[in-house]
Amino acid sequence: MQNPVVVNRASMAASFLPVTKKEMEIRGWDRPDVVLVTGDAYVDHPSFGIAIVGRLLEAHGLKVAILAQPRHHDPTEFKKFGKPRLFFGISSGNLDSIVANYTGNARVRQKDAYSPEGNPYFQGPKIKANRRRPDRAVLRYANLARQAFPDVPIVLGGIEASLRRFIHYDYQQERLRNSVLTDSKADILVFGMGERAIIEIARRLATEQDLIGIPGTCTRHGKTGLPAQKFQCLPSWEEINNDLARFLDAELKIDESARSGQDLILIQEQKGGVFVLQNPPAPPLSTEEMDEIYQLPFTRMPHPHFGRVPAWEMIKDSITVVRGCSGNCSFCAIARHQGPVVTSRSVASVLKEIDDLTNIPSFKGTITDLGGPTANLYGVGCRLSYRCKKKDCLFPKICKNLTVNEDLFRKLLEAARNHKDVRRVFVSSGLRMELLLKTPKLLKDILEKHTPGALKIAPEHTEEEVLMLMHKPGALVLEKFLQKTRSLLKNLGQKKEITAYFMTSHPGCTLLHMEAMRRKLKKLRLPVRQFQDFTPTPGTISTAMYVTGLDRYKKRPIFVARKRGQRLAQRKVLESLMKTKKGHKTDVQG
Repeated sequence: MQNPVVVNRASMAASFLPVTKKEMEIRGWDRPDVVLVTGDAYVDHPSFGIAIVGRLLEAHGLKVAILAQPRHHDPTEFKKFGKPRLFFGISSGNLDSIVANYTGNARVRQKDAYSPEGNPYFQGPKIKANRRRPDRAVLRYANLARQAFPDVPIVLGGIEASLRRFIHYDYQQERLRNSVLTDSKADILVFGMGERAIIEIARRLATEQDLIGIPGTCTRHGKTGLPAQKFQCLPSWEEINNDLARFLDAELKIDESARSGQDLILIQEQKGGVFVLQNPPAPPLSTEEMDEIYQLPFTRMPHPHFGRVPAWEMIKDSITVVRGCSGNCSFCAIARHQGPVVTSRSVASVLKEIDDLTNIPSFKGTITDLGGPTANLYGVGCRLSYRCKKKDCLFPKICKNLTVNEDLFRKLLEAARNHKDVRRVFVSSGLRMELLLKTPKLLKDILEKHTPGALKIAPEHTEEEVLMLMHKPGALVLEKFLQKTRSLLKNLGQKKEITAYFMTSHPGCTLLHMEAMRRKLKKLRLPVRQFQDFTPTPGTISTAMYVTGLDRYKKRPIFVARKRGQRLAQRKVLESLMKTKKGHKTDVQG
């Protein structure tokens, strides 16, 4: 396939994509080629997936309209642009809709950072049926799009579709559900980072070709409609229903397939006898291709129709420099969605984005983050490249084939802070402690020049049994890191704090583990500022352990804190260590 981005920037004005019929008519369109539906307010910033997809389709000459946070009591708003020539592209937004609407303990959230003013409700009475983002949003939006125009293809994408593409657990309903592709009866589902797939889908629909076999997509089939190809069967709905342990088997096989890089087709029979077929993942973008994506003409602002959007305020002065994560933590969806292969942008591309950022009147001179899922994975590579079938670079220890380019990240940070219109550059994204121990010069630079008040780390836990189930390195890493960092800070004459993030109630974590963690944190003199109850989100191995009550390695029974009282007891252990200082807000989520 050709480079997924072929940009004619001279033909594209740096304006928002239309969100109303009037804005579409001003452009001289009678109808759009594509309508992108999202549960978020429309923010034209590269940290928002819908903005990337919209700008990319626009770069390929397509007319793209954005239907953001539509009312979902009937299909009226899905008709406002007229009939799309090619397809509806449907996403819940930057978050899974259940995660956006409910806490880990299934309590309704009263704030939505991706909605105007953080208000999750429409104007008027706070009626649950009128939430801006419906529960299982891709299902509701797909049904409304089908009602509006029955013959227009429907493409599902984004984090919710990606993580719910097979049989999955819904923690709000506390039950397993079919693939969203099956339940929505959409035409195709894009999983992972979808730039390559969405352009190929648009090309095929424009030339009246079928959508079979596109890398990075799933399609649904009847038993007699499966293609005559070699594929691997995942445990079916019936098999899982008869033996819940098979749900963990399925999640492990999906994870193994994603990391192996093999051209393996997976199929899974759903409830009702329909099959979901997953094609091999699309190859990750190269550095050059990622540079093209982030140089699309984003305004970097919320559309004026939506006013103040808190999520934008948090990231408006940040820049993504790396994509993907090879950490493969059990509880994290990043590797499942962004992939295990790390791709870094070039220094020149990042500096070009800094130029764009500094030209925005609201920029005050501080870049709040140069990062990504894990900031200090910037510049890493693998000596085996795609020949490696494991792609588990950091567990149980750093792989000998992982190449770490400490000097490249330092070069990027130096170039950014020396920009004539930049006063400060921070690294606020997550940092892997074991990698920082291998890159002492980078650690010193970050502590001395790029830490916004406190260095943020995420050890998650301190006890070996729990860390093993989390698929994270052992507790010794934390001890070594604290010793090294405190020594550096003393030598630098700085008194910056170290803020650690922890998780309670992860599968396999008992009250005894929490008591041991309390003792260890006291010994390490590490204050607790932030922690969160484990949330059994779709598409993670930790969730499969939560559902089955089995550990991921030997399938042995483990303790799972499912009852509210059990989870509260674990939280109280860490709450007893929390200290609130003036001007420093502690954060407990659950």
